[in-house]
Amino acid sequence: MDHQPKFFENLSGAGKAIAVLTSGGDAQGMNAAVRAVVRMGIYVNAKVYFIYEGYQGMVDGGDNIVEVSWESVSSILQVGGTVIGSARCKSFRTREGRLQAAFNLVQRGITNLCVIGGDGSLTGANLFREEWSGLLEELAQKGKIDAEAVKKYAYLNIVGMVGSIDNDFCGTDMTIGTDSALHRIIEVVDAIMTTAQSHQRTFVLEVMGRHCGYLALVSALACGADWVFIPEYPPEEGWEDSMCVKLSENRARKKRLNIIIVAEGAIDCHNKPITSEKVKDLVVQRLGFDTRVTILGHVQRGGTPSAFDRILASRMGVEAVLALLEATPDTPACVVSLSGNQAVRLPLMECVQMTQEVQKAMDEGRFLEAVRLRGRSFENNLNTYKLLSHKKPDAELPKTNFNVAVLNVGAPAAGMNAAVRAAVRVGMTEGHKIFAVIDGFEGFARGKIKEISWGDVGGWTGQGGSILGTKRTLPAKYLEKIADQMRTNNINALMVIGGFEAFESCLQLHEARANFEEFRVPMCVLPATISNNVPGTDYCLGTDTALNAIVETCDRIKQSASGTKRRVFIIETMGGYCGYLANMGALAAGADAAYIFEEQFDIRELQANVEHLTEKMKTSIQRGLVLRNENCNENYTTDFIYQLYSEEGKGVFDCRKNVLGHMQQGGAPSPFDRNFGTKISAKAMQWISKKLKETYRKEGGKVFANTDDSVCLLGMRRRNLVFQPVAELKSETDFVHRIPKEQWWLKLRPLMKILAKYKTSYDVSDSGQLEHVAMLPKEAETGAI
Repeated sequence: MDHQPKFFENLSGAGKAIAVLTSGGDAQGMNAAVRAVVRMGIYVNAKVYFIYEGYQGMVDGGDNIVEVSWESVSSILQVGGTVIGSARCKSFRTREGRLQAAFNLVQRGITNLCVIGGDGSLTGANLFREEWSGLLEELAQKGKIDAEAVKKYAYLNIVGMVGSIDNDFCGTDMTIGTDSALHRIIEVVDAIMTTAQSHQRTFVLEVMGRHCGYLALVSALACGADWVFIPEYPPEEGWEDSMCVKLSENRARKKRLNIIIVAEGAIDCHNKPITSEKVKDLVVQRLGFDTRVTILGHVQRGGTPSAFDRILASRMGVEAVLALLEATPDTPACVVSLSGNQAVRLPLMECVQMTQEVQKAMDEGRFLEAVRLRGRSFENNLNTYKLLSHKKPDAELPKTNFNVAVLNVGAPAAGMNAAVRAAVRVGMTEGHKIFAVIDGFEGFARGKIKEISWGDVGGWTGQGGSILGTKRTLPAKYLEKIADQMRTNNINALMVIGGFEAFESCLQLHEARANFEEFRVPMCVLPATISNNVPGTDYCLGTDTALNAIVETCDRIKQSASGTKRRVFIIETMGGYCGYLANMGALAAGADAAYIFEEQFDIRELQANVEHLTEKMKTSIQRGLVLRNENCNENYTTDFIYQLYSEEGKGVFDCRKNVLGHMQQGGAPSPFDRNFGTKISAKAMQWISKKLKETYRKEGGKVFANTDDSVCLLGMRRRNLVFQPVAELKSETDFVHRIPKEQWWLKLRPLMKILAKYKTSYDVSDSGQLEHVAMLPKEAETGAI
């Protein structure tokens, strides 16, 4: 798409007043959205107001509607819930209430409203907008405002952001708070698994989701639960028997625990509720298993927002202000949301109607339709869960006589084990024999290869690192030995899970096909590295977990700095030459600067940053946070920057430095990485099956794949998951620095600078087009999980 970049400098908020409110149930990340709206609003010279306590505050007026400054939103990024309060409001549902609210807004000249809440809150906002001119006329008739005000404030612009942990809003991949709620659930499940394991117990976990099973479904996928109950997909008649058979089969396979996840709104096919107590009683009566119920309740709404939610909310907040600045009386009220990793704007009422359609379909028993209306991501989650959780009897499985090898290459990354588990189980379902290679290509050359079965990978999703073992060694020096092993074990396809080395390895094998016919088989690379530096994909497996580790540490460091005051921390992140972790970590942690290799900097910029921090110390925010990518510049090292800041900041602030190191590679995988790994791996194995069928030659009785498109990398591009030949990705790669030549996240770099109060240019060419819900690509896979 060749477009002239459009910069928002041309959009001025001078003379405009924007108000922000949070309404309905709270969700982690709402504060990040509030912060972004306030800072972006002030940045474009608009006046910005808080409306405390949601619509109730708008109706009550007075001290509930307050103009705010840049510092008003300092230190709220890492706080859960909403600092401006949220309340259910009966009076706003009446015309009198809305009349009073309109009066309170007009008195302050507010005609731009940013509403963060669920579909109820957004529907209310839309009604308010439709009635606005009528309300003003009524106020004029009553003599409360003059005719001049009616003319001056004739239109109300509204932009919505969806804050809801249930992810129950159609048109957006992920609502603010969903990822954090999944973090809370998975933390609990991981903890429960260890105690259940000790006592051979069955646990029934009830998670939130009165009308939407997203949290239940995704957490079931992420922890490999034995059974899940969700409102959109009730179990078939006789589910009690099937579930008990499944549980006892699992126990017979030496599985010491069972996990059953129940959404609070779960129903059977007659629309009767299925409660966690009912499930527990059934298991105890039928099987006599020691069974416990844990109801997670409001734990899911609490706690600090995840890195994903902070970045999502910050991006949406900035986009919301841009949408308000560009709004005209003719543009419909819109919702800013995320599709893949693209910020999009959608007509608010189209989304609300579609969301209500889902509920209607469920009420009328059209459950398949309800699943379809929830969107492609939800449907994929459900299909993947069904594929991976129930092993068909051997007699029912097809037999293909193909052998597929799975291996990890490069540095360990969280989510690798989830990907191996999915590959093994989907491969077996497709009828293949799956071989696990220990210790990457080095192990392959030494013959460390063994067949792996369904039960061998149980419980792998939640494990960090690489259980198969991984090495950075490339295959080039072992080509003959690897070819021997492939011949000996009759390997017909390869799935390589790893970072830049995995991409390079498959390139080498592809190029060696001329000399070794053993390599003329389908190969698929799944990008997995914390550095997020693999060409052909916007996200790599493991990046999200590393980002959360960085952000968690930054939160603690910021807290320590706010105690001591006047202190600046310089933090070094990993990533090789790729600045993704430093840049996104800075955005999610609210840093003042991030130094990266992709954006060259000099001593003048370092000096400007020091001056910027010196100015900041004169305000009420007396702390600073600076992130530096490990290879951003060979001369401006972490020590150099630390010494420069210490010297230049003498008498104003003191400095500390922190190298995060390998803690970024460790830890249990985040829910995002568990699911992303599971889903891309399942998709890759299905692609391998398809290629095996296409390239099998009956006459020779073997697979012959010699085209470029038989060695692919499966990546997420903008909104889609796509298979790209590694040979074609060569031209997109900077091999010296091991990074892609173009990286999407660099467009978010100005966002971080704006939120840290730097003047900068921000290309907004991608935003601004209102799309329709039905037009969103069916394949929009994941910014969501």
